[in-house]
Amino acid sequence: MQPRRPEGFDGLGYRGGGREEPGAGAGAGFTAKPFSSASDLSHWVSSPPDIPGSRNLYWGERTPQYGAGPAGTPLGGVGLNDEPYTASAGSSSEQLNRFAGFGIGLASLFTENVLAHPCIVLRRQCQVNYHARNYHLTPFTIINIMYSINKTQGPRALWKGMGSTFIVQGINLGTEGIISEFTPLPRELSHKWSLRQIGGHLLLKSLTYVVAMPFYSASLIETVQSEIIRDNPGILDCVKEGIGRVIGMGVPHSKRLLPLMALTFPTVLHGVLHYIISSIIQKFVLLVLKRENSQSFPTESSNSVQSMLDAYFPELIANFAASLCADVMLYPLETVLHRLHIQGTRTIIDNTDLGYEVLPINTQYEGMRDCINTIKREEGMLGFYKGFGAVVVQYTLHVAVLQFTKIIYSTLLQNVA
Repeated sequence: MQPRRPEGFDGLGYRGGGREEPGAGAGAGFTAKPFSSASDLSHWVSSPPDIPGSRNLYWGERTPQYGAGPAGTPLGGVGLNDEPYTASAGSSSEQLNRFAGFGIGLASLFTENVLAHPCIVLRRQCQVNYHARNYHLTPFTIINIMYSINKTQGPRALWKGMGSTFIVQGINLGTEGIISEFTPLPRELSHKWSLRQIGGHLLLKSLTYVVAMPFYSASLIETVQSEIIRDNPGILDCVKEGIGRVIGMGVPHSKRLLPLMALTFPTVLHGVLHYIISSIIQKFVLLVLKRENSQSFPTESSNSVQSMLDAYFPELIANFAASLCADVMLYPLETVLHRLHIQGTRTIIDNTDLGYEVLPINTQYEGMRDCINTIKREEGMLGFYKGFGAVVVQYTLHVAVLQFTKIIYSTLLQNVA
């Protein structure tokens, strides 16, 4: 998102009321101030640098403006003796708020991709374990099995495959950018969107999922493979195995391995549905939060520390709600998708009933429909939700970290103010 600029911005200054033309106001005894002063700059502060995974930490129609002077005082200036103090205080407050927004966004990304990774590992292992008697539908049993695996194999077993998940995310972003540059498919939708633009945008997402599909399979194997029998993987093993999957070389697989063409439809279906659901929920939550906070949103005459801190949270909350709803609604489809990807790869997983021992994956699904019917017949409808307790733990942990971070920065800003 590009920072909003005042009307008449010419790249060096702005032609607004805050900039005096040469000689203007001389008869009134007023000396024009240069636009480069700290208090003037604080009126048109750009949003902090975008953090990967978050479009912008600010939200609404205009960038929150902090550090405004008292009522009845010209913007950016007070008495001659008070000007240095005002500029210093405004600059300090501005820097603290930018730092607070960056820290809160960073804490959210850390929770999603690092701290919650053990939940992703257990969730995927439970999904592909058709032998399991314990479905781990509640967070209590998941925490117990996490403790058992950590006790028998060490903490490294809960963070396996984390590097490959970052590689898959990078491949997704890079592929999407390259395709959008060399094709007319839009990467972002404008406010005046049309059905043609939506179709082209979803086609771009679908092509991205197809390109990243073999690398996603390799990453899935790394996250569910038992640490007991696994050698130390290299950083780029995910890339090498993904390329080998495409050209039919590399690690030997059994005859039950499904071809990539058979995996294309469920992979694209899951990815596109996840994107659509999360986008709709995100827009809806942002709209609700905007209406609820329209009265309390910081204005030029407001200097509330808590209000300034709350300006960073609406989009983080919307992203959290969107991801949670999409994961919950598509969990059965994700279970089917992971079982199809893991079939025939000779993968050995941990026994999620005991926390020790290992189990082989020997499924023989013929495709997506056969997988759905087999799970329904042999494991029941709850078989689609194996490991769902890990989702509860993951998002509970995310909420706790966000709230804890908010309290820390709120206390810090209040003490400094």
